[in-house]
Amino acid sequence: MGRAVSGDSGVGEGGFRDGAAVRVKSHFQAGHVRTPFYIKGKTGWVERCYGEFRNPESLGHGGDGMPRVRLYLVGFHQKDVWDGYDAAAGNDKVFVDIFEHWLEPAAGA
Repeated sequence: MGRAVSGDSGVGEGGFRDGAAVRVKSHFQAGHVRTPFYIKGKTGWVERCYGEFRNPESLGHGGDGMPRVRLYLVGFHQKDVWDGYDAAAGNDKVFVDIFEHWLEPAAGA
């Protein structure tokens, strides 16, 4: 996918900090998207920021992928993702790479 633009944490003005509560936007977007359908509308937390990369949603349609977009590793409790998930089975989590334009601050965070 490429290398991060800078050696820092990749979190600058407007970025999400590690541990920030975030919600994945649930809007429909036609064509190639990198956000899994099953995670749209779900709330999790930022585990870390990988840095900034060319936008694969633009690249997938022949664009140049600019401007670059921050990519985050976002964690979710599986009981919050899957209806009927047996939370008694433990504190299972799922982690997903999500680009910043698909994230918003979680309500009440």
